[in-house]
Amino acid sequence: MPDDHASSADPPIACGTASAPGEQPAALRYVRVLLPLPLPAALDYLAPDGAAPAPGSFVRVPLGVRSLVGVVWGEADGELAVERLKPVAEILPIPPMQPELRRFVERVAAYTMAPAGAVLRMTMSVAKALQAPRPRRVCAASPSGLAALADAAPPKPLTPARRRVLEALHDGPPLATTELARAAACGPGVVRELVLCGLVEECLAPAEPPLPSPPDWRLSGPQLSPDQSIAARRLVDAVRSGGFTVTVLDGVTGSGKTETYFAALAAALAAGRQVLVLLPEIVLGAQWLERFRERFGVLPAQWHSDIGEAERRDTWRAVITGRVSVVVGARSALFLPFPELGLIILDEEHDSSYKQEDGVIYQARDMAVLRASLAQIPIVLVSATPSLETVVNVARGRYQRVALPRRHAAAELPAVRLVDMRHERVETGRFLAPPLVAELTATFDAGEQALLFLNRRGYAPLTLCRACGHRFQCPSCTAWLVEHRFTGRLLCHHCGHAEAVPACCPECLAAGALVPCGPGVERLLEEVTTRFPAARAALMVSDLLSGPRAAAELAQAMTERRYDLLIGTQIVAKGHHFPMLTLVGVVDADLGLTGGDLRAAERTYQLLHQVGGRAGRAEHKGRVLIQTWMPDQPVMKALAAGDRDRFLEAEAAARRSAGLPPFGRLAALIVSADDAESADFAARALARSAPQLPGIAVLGPAPAPLAVLRGRHRRRFLVKAGREVNLQAVLRGWLSRVRVQGSVRLQVDIDPYSFL
Repeated sequence: MPDDHASSADPPIACGTASAPGEQPAALRYVRVLLPLPLPAALDYLAPDGAAPAPGSFVRVPLGVRSLVGVVWGEADGELAVERLKPVAEILPIPPMQPELRRFVERVAAYTMAPAGAVLRMTMSVAKALQAPRPRRVCAASPSGLAALADAAPPKPLTPARRRVLEALHDGPPLATTELARAAACGPGVVRELVLCGLVEECLAPAEPPLPSPPDWRLSGPQLSPDQSIAARRLVDAVRSGGFTVTVLDGVTGSGKTETYFAALAAALAAGRQVLVLLPEIVLGAQWLERFRERFGVLPAQWHSDIGEAERRDTWRAVITGRVSVVVGARSALFLPFPELGLIILDEEHDSSYKQEDGVIYQARDMAVLRASLAQIPIVLVSATPSLETVVNVARGRYQRVALPRRHAAAELPAVRLVDMRHERVETGRFLAPPLVAELTATFDAGEQALLFLNRRGYAPLTLCRACGHRFQCPSCTAWLVEHRFTGRLLCHHCGHAEAVPACCPECLAAGALVPCGPGVERLLEEVTTRFPAARAALMVSDLLSGPRAAAELAQAMTERRYDLLIGTQIVAKGHHFPMLTLVGVVDADLGLTGGDLRAAERTYQLLHQVGGRAGRAEHKGRVLIQTWMPDQPVMKALAAGDRDRFLEAEAAARRSAGLPPFGRLAALIVSADDAESADFAARALARSAPQLPGIAVLGPAPAPLAVLRGRHRRRFLVKAGREVNLQAVLRGWLSRVRVQGSVRLQVDIDPYSFL
């Protein structure tokens, strides 16, 4: 398959076999160095005398007045005279980047049409990891701290958090403050308080952190069901056989997919290989991490935006030196420099958050398949609602499928009921229909738990003045400001602009005339508190969760039944297991069906099916009520009937007839500028040079639905092509004929997921 000839149904799979790990060509005299900058190509340098770097070596080189770290990409072509070449300043004492990862950088750059240097930057995103490590300040339990821990009745009783810190130090090696706080599930302030009290002492440790205890693959996990055992054997066989395979683990919600793929993970560890597990939102991984600890005895290394700089540095160095065997992370973990990668697991493979929308725009699911093909290793795609692209690849024989058709143990799938809002009488200012109110009452009376789902943050999506009609809009975006009543702020969810809710209308100065329009989760909480004053309710939204620890604490509180009701956005739909949660209510099921997104119906089905799957995961039967104004919509019918396959067949037929992915190819071009005139001028220039080729249709330019975003004016093109078209080559030829100037930026999105 050509490099640029793929869609999300045809991920850019590599051909041939990868070089053996650690295999490097001979050292070079004149070298090309790729720098982590958006440059079109690598730059030529002169290797230092007596120490010629091999391809993959990390080197420090001059660039103008700066000194930068790059990667030796190969031998220079000799076009430049030797006297014009600057010498490599330093070869860094870091293991070289493997050939597989260098090819991955090139292939991602070619497919996404991004500069190779911009992709390289994602593989070396921690600048301090490239520097020689310095001695580290760590914490150890002092003699008085150990005495306090051993004393059943210490003079000053230890709080539970302080006790966990001392126990972590008693059972393990000295740790940095942030690492110790994470191990003890507390805040860094607790550790600092213990230092001040003299129960913990700080000291300097060797530069490299101690080797973490590796996950113990010999530990036995829970008893698998017959379905799980069959599926686990298939996954383990793929790991042991070696070579590139893609296996889709397709299991209903609550079927035990995690424990099933843990068997494959254990097999990879037994073979001495590294494993990468990708989760769509690592903030939701608290329960996953606890399951991993129970199965393998320790926590894995983590890679996401919420970990501190020191931990990122240590993790990156531990990965490239092979000292870490398992990493769980967000999509950016895909670019870590594993030298012995043996298995990739992509959980919730359908999730749209695997699509990177800024910088280098890529779909992590497809790029994970590419990396596995280059490394010649197996990859497992896991979901209860696989994406249509994945389903089509299974049908074409490119991917294998392993099914878990039943829930684990005695649990049954929940019964789904549609609430036709056209026939329900809901009080003004209320949003829960009588059938859902009745089910909530019955659930609370039975001592069980419920979940209300509304995929809208804040209190209300729009605030207006009932005196003059003024609407509050973001000054930098064509978007309404969302009221967040808990903080008393109006927020833009696109650029982050915030302002206080004013006492009077800024247009007509009318006092007390501002009214909220529509519900958000905060307004839903207000209604529930009024209706059920005895019910203990909590919100689970990204605004209020400061990080993975906060998510873990809320999930634990729900598991311990400290709450009766959980209200949340889409983050409640993924991975949570609450045994006593028996009722799920979807408040506005039609919310995701608008906006002209070609995947709107598929995403809505996936999201509502996943959130409904939180109900009845243990011995108590579950119920799901879906409030909708469109009960005859195919998505709603499929959810009520539990007929996923028929829905996907209809969705595939509709896309096939329209030539849309995965049966055709799309690319978006987004032109943006500081002012509307510049954006329009650049868009018209592109339109005049648009390709006129068979099998290619160029739509636009048109103002983007978000015509202004972060102060930049935006225009969009949509390029539609058949699967046989080399779309990237067409786009390169088109863009080479147009020069953009001034503040104009041009962004290319291959296989777009967002059409805003």
